[in-house]
Amino acid sequence: MEPVEIQRRLAFIQGAEKLKSVLRSSITSDGRKESTAEHTWRLCLLAMVFEDHFQHLDFAKVLKICILHDLGEAISGDIPAVNQVSGIDKSAQEREDLLLLMQPLNTRIREEFLLLWEEYENASTPEARAVKALDKIETLIQHNQGANPPDFDYEFNLSYGKKYTDADPLFSRIRALIDEETQRNALASRREGENGS
Repeated sequence: MEPVEIQRRLAFIQGAEKLKSVLRSSITSDGRKESTAEHTWRLCLLAMVFEDHFQHLDFAKVLKICILHDLGEAISGDIPAVNQVSGIDKSAQEREDLLLLMQPLNTRIREEFLLLWEEYENASTPEARAVKALDKIETLIQHNQGANPPDFDYEFNLSYGKKYTDADPLFSRIRALIDEETQRNALASRREGENGS
């Protein structure tokens, strides 16, 4: 590999580092905002824990999609689902940002990464649909695990991403367990609010 090609790939990696500083609305168990990079890491870990369920899928592709699915947020940041406004095309912005971030890469790598990202956005392959479901599951787990403020909207989580998690029997079972915890958290939060007012 030529030195210029190595430098271009390293330039991309340096640009992707910004994802470590992009904060999401999710709160960690120790009370700080989670970064998008941390979410991506645990999404990959979640996929690996259930890898035996993915024997019918290309698991390397699953992991690649996990890693790339939020990479465009390194440029413009994350927009939490509860704050997304109709009429604003979050997907178009993320695509534009991803293309900007990938400029240093050669055409072959850019095209591969963009294709995987588009598969995720459109949920157009079994691998992408699995990652969509796992992405929602990881977020819900974090919302239940986080040191959330008293006014945290647990009720929103009971419908969030159900379209994807209900499409697979295992994900649906995982979701049912998470929803039970969400309901307990919602009840505890309501009681806390009643006692505090």
